[in-house]
Amino acid sequence: MKKEYDILVIGSGLGGLASALILAKEGLKVCVLEKNNQYGGNLQTFSRDKLIFDTGVHYLGGLSKGQNLHQFFSYLEIIDELELHKMNEDAYDKISFGEDDIEYPHAQGYENFVEQLTAYFPNEKQNLESYCEEIQYVCAQFPRYQVIGKDSYNEEILHLNTKRFIESVTQDKKLQAVLLGSNFLYAGDSENIPFYVHALTVNSYIQSAYKCIKGGSQITRLLIKKLRQYGAEVHKHSEVSEFVFNESGAVSSVKTKSGKEYAAKKFISNIEIRSFIKLIGEEKLRKSFLNRVMSWNPVSSCFSVYMILKPQSFPNFNYNIYHYSSEDMIWNAYRYSKENWPETYMLSSTPSKNHPEYAESLTAISYMDFDEVKAWEKTVNTVAEEHERGLSYERFKLEKAEKMICALEKKIPNLRHSIQSVYTSSPLSYRDYIGSFEGNMYGYMKTSDNPLKTMVSPRTKIDNLFLTGQSVNMHGILGVTIGAFNTCAEILGKELLDEQLKQMINANEN
Repeated sequence: MKKEYDILVIGSGLGGLASALILAKEGLKVCVLEKNNQYGGNLQTFSRDKLIFDTGVHYLGGLSKGQNLHQFFSYLEIIDELELHKMNEDAYDKISFGEDDIEYPHAQGYENFVEQLTAYFPNEKQNLESYCEEIQYVCAQFPRYQVIGKDSYNEEILHLNTKRFIESVTQDKKLQAVLLGSNFLYAGDSENIPFYVHALTVNSYIQSAYKCIKGGSQITRLLIKKLRQYGAEVHKHSEVSEFVFNESGAVSSVKTKSGKEYAAKKFISNIEIRSFIKLIGEEKLRKSFLNRVMSWNPVSSCFSVYMILKPQSFPNFNYNIYHYSSEDMIWNAYRYSKENWPETYMLSSTPSKNHPEYAESLTAISYMDFDEVKAWEKTVNTVAEEHERGLSYERFKLEKAEKMICALEKKIPNLRHSIQSVYTSSPLSYRDYIGSFEGNMYGYMKTSDNPLKTMVSPRTKIDNLFLTGQSVNMHGILGVTIGAFNTCAEILGKELLDEQLKQMINANEN
């Protein structure tokens, strides 16, 4: 039996769920299909020893009243139920280098950001102010970054290069490194990446930085609850295996591996763009589009070490640490030598429920190339499809975890005495659970030389088929949310969606 919908969404990452909800709110009959056991893509969490860990979302920006993500989440009707914890206002991130004991703060609020760093760089106040002004200027040029407003990109801004810009702001090598210190958030390339990627990423955290209490999966839960309230259907263990086309070349339905068929008027793909191409068939797409996507390089993947701590043995800290073996690492942090791994890491902690002054767990993440796990690439291991990858893989992970703990102990002596147990995830875990190509963290590398090369329209050449998600333009919670609104503007019409957003903003202000 074939069920018919107005909109069928393939993949339940944030882009898919947000698009589904925007359209369901307009009274459309919507269905979301997810292949895995857990909804949410990068928002997924997992639990070990009864503690919750995030796979992708470590903190969120722009969530204070009146800020952009707050407004988007208001429109999606999930902001009031989100359980958030504000991070340290004077240092939501701390950046450190090598043996140097100083941890340089990134603070919330632009004035505070300048003030906190001026304490370390007293002669750079003016330069810090122009850096902040430029970030805000660039963000204001972006369609939908201010929720409503601009329609098109300012091409000149797309070509601004991060390295050239930072070097023009300050000659101080240390300050350059500090300003780029959180570039893990866009995969550690500050040499080629367009400055807008840096600006859009950093701006939302300087506005405000929060952690999700109990992990990012609460965003998924709230979106699905809302979807169901609006009459939408959401199905897991429903892997789409085939698109069915009608005579006029439009998509008429999709079939799943379990043999079900779902028909719809319009379709949105929220799956990784290369998986989408494979699924739909290369012959259905323009050669130029195909060649462009296939020429993209995936950004690096990562290796994560999750440490469960002995009760009340380690003080909690309400910020992230980004550590680099040297200042120079900052420009190409994702390029590392295997011998010296990890040359950079991000470290965050989760407070204990009953004794919040202590941490119950730590998560440390560093870059890892897919090549390091290529030997096991034929294995698949998820909750829905469990397979062991073998002893050699387990040994590989143990060695890496040990290297990470040794690196952390240079900064936090005797850390291992506080560790109760250790878990890890490799590029293969990210590939299998999140569906990203070779486990990459944020889609594909962008370059300031050719910024339009990695920008994809949400419309495909097939009339009733649309794209959303992190491989379409910007990654990150905010980037993907904006992307979902852009995709829905193509379906509903920009005027209608803008009108709805305007009404919501006016209602919130009164």
